[in-house]
Amino acid sequence: MPSTSKASSEHGIASEQSALGARVEVGSGVVLCGTCSWTDKTLVQESDWYPRRTMSAEARLRFYAARFPVAEIDSTYYAPPAEQQARLWAERTPNGFRFEVKAYSLLTGHPTRPQSLWKDLREALPEDVRDKRSLYASHLPPGALDEAWRRFADALAPLHEMGRLGAVLFQYPPWFHPSREHRAELEALRARLPDYGVCVELRSPRWVASERDRQRTLALLRDTGLTYVCVDAPPVSELPRLLELTTPELFVMRLHGRANDTWKGRTRTAAERFRYLYSEDELEELANELAPVAESARESHLLMNNCYRDYGVRNAAQLRELLTP
Repeated sequence: MPSTSKASSEHGIASEQSALGARVEVGSGVVLCGTCSWTDKTLVQESDWYPRRTMSAEARLRFYAARFPVAEIDSTYYAPPAEQQARLWAERTPNGFRFEVKAYSLLTGHPTRPQSLWKDLREALPEDVRDKRSLYASHLPPGALDEAWRRFADALAPLHEMGRLGAVLFQYPPWFHPSREHRAELEALRARLPDYGVCVELRSPRWVASERDRQRTLALLRDTGLTYVCVDAPPVSELPRLLELTTPELFVMRLHGRANDTWKGRTRTAAERFRYLYSEDELEELANELAPVAESARESHLLMNNCYRDYGVRNAAQLRELLTP
């Protein structure tokens, strides 16, 4: 009976992989290394990292969690999650595992597919707005936008209640420049999500272009209790590798690779955009820079976003090894 055999096999993998991936103690802090996706198509179908390409979603997540203690959920950027899905993510990972949850595109000023909006909110929009190719927060009446924020926050409750939520990641687009309006938007995040950790990645270099800009931005985040996301990115991005701690509880770094040619270019997939394998020397340099800030934070989450095939998992394991005393 092939179906029974397959089910038994899946259950065996799920049971075997219930342990938590290794964490690293650096001084009084704990470092968690992982990737920005455990489900990328190229990792699942074009590499041999998972033992089988036909694993169930549950078995795959358990397998990943037994090797790495942190992961980013990026599907929540494209469409808001259901509470039941968040509960499954929590139930399928061991105690001590952390998720960074990427904020829904509507909430960060990115173009959003109208079909991804909750059905009742979408149907309540004016027809000319509903039929647009891309939706922005400005298209929604204030009441509907507030409701979108509430629903997104409520859906994450199971992750928070079960101790799996590291932080909600707000990745703002390059056109989100420092201005009075945008600073006010950042200040409002804490009121929007009072119970959750929140981290902020600013893709506009203008937030940290000069020492004055840098200090003003970091002060705003410290005053509002938001975690600054440090990035390692291609030189063409003009984003510095700024290892700054704005909240004592959490330091977050996302490593995007250093491929200049695809950072601003069009690629078929996100994996191809960040197709870059860090060398041992590059990771060793990063580990030396990271150690001092990791000692100061209660937890540090280091997330490889070079999720092309097995590049991310390979580099995450290497970085963890280099940080291990």
